[in-house]
Amino acid sequence: MTPRLIEGLVANIPSPTSGVWHLGPFPIRAYALCILSGIVVAVWITGRRLVDRGHAKEKAIDISAWAVPFGIVGGRMYHVITTPEPYFGSGGSPVKALYIWEGGLGIWGAIALGALGAYIGARRHGVSFLDYIDAAAPGVAIAQALGRWGNWFNNELYGRATDVPWGLTIHQWDQSAGHAVRDASGKALVLGTYQPTFLYESLWCLLLALVLVVADRRWALRKGQLFGLYVIGYPIGRIVFELMRSDFANKILGVRVNVWTSILVFLLGVAIVWFGRNREVAVPREATSQHTE
Repeated sequence: MTPRLIEGLVANIPSPTSGVWHLGPFPIRAYALCILSGIVVAVWITGRRLVDRGHAKEKAIDISAWAVPFGIVGGRMYHVITTPEPYFGSGGSPVKALYIWEGGLGIWGAIALGALGAYIGARRHGVSFLDYIDAAAPGVAIAQALGRWGNWFNNELYGRATDVPWGLTIHQWDQSAGHAVRDASGKALVLGTYQPTFLYESLWCLLLALVLVVADRRWALRKGQLFGLYVIGYPIGRIVFELMRSDFANKILGVRVNVWTSILVFLLGVAIVWFGRNREVAVPREATSQHTE
C-alpha cells in the first residue's frame, strides 16, 4: 500500500453535521446521550468494585442518586462562572445558563460538587465515603472518556488548525439548533481541520482508568489513595490538551483558567495520597485475588 493511499484512508476525522435528532416533537441530543452513557457505565463499574470493599453493589445506585445531580449542577456552575460571557456578557442571555443540553459542563465543578453529593449519599446509605470514591475512580475516568464524545457531536473543544492526517474536520455550528450551518445549496459549512483534542482527552481518560485498576490490584493502597491517584492523573493530561485548544477561554496572567485549575487539582491529588498513607489498606489482598480468579 503506497504512502499516498494510506494518507487518503486516514486523512481527517469527520465531525457530525447534526448533534440532535427528533423523535416526533421530542429532541434527542447526542451530548446528553454521551453524558448519560458515561453515568450508567460509571455506576455499573462502581457497583462491582464496591463488592470488593464489603458493600452491596446496589449501593452504587443509591449513592449515585445523590452524586449525579450534584455533579451536573456543579459542572454547570463551574462552566458558567469561568465562561460567563455567553450568559451575562454583551448580547448574552442569562436564561441560557440553564441550557445544559447545548453543552458546557466543567469537570472540576462536577467532581467537586459530585463528591459532596456522594458524601451525603454514602452517609445516608451506610457506606464509607473513602470506599465509595476509591470504587468510583476508574468508572469516573471512563465516564469522562465517553462524555468527551458529546463534544465531538457538538463540533466543539477542538485544538489548533492542523494538517496532520488525523486532523478533525469542524463545521460552522449553530449551537442553539444543534447542527451545522449550511449554505444555499444545503452543504454544511466547514471551518477547517483542527487537532482532535476531544479524542486525545478521551483516550487519556481510558488509559487513566486502566492504570487505576492495575494500581488497585497490585499495590496495597490505603483508603482514599486510589481516588487521589485519579485526582493526580487527570490534570496531567488536561494541562497538555488545554494548551492545545484554540477556543475562547478566560485567562489569568495569560494562561487559561483551566490550566491553573488543573495545577491546583494536581496538588490536591498529591495531598490526598500523602495524607492517606497512614490509613488502613483499602482492599484486603484476599478480596482482590477472589475478584480476579
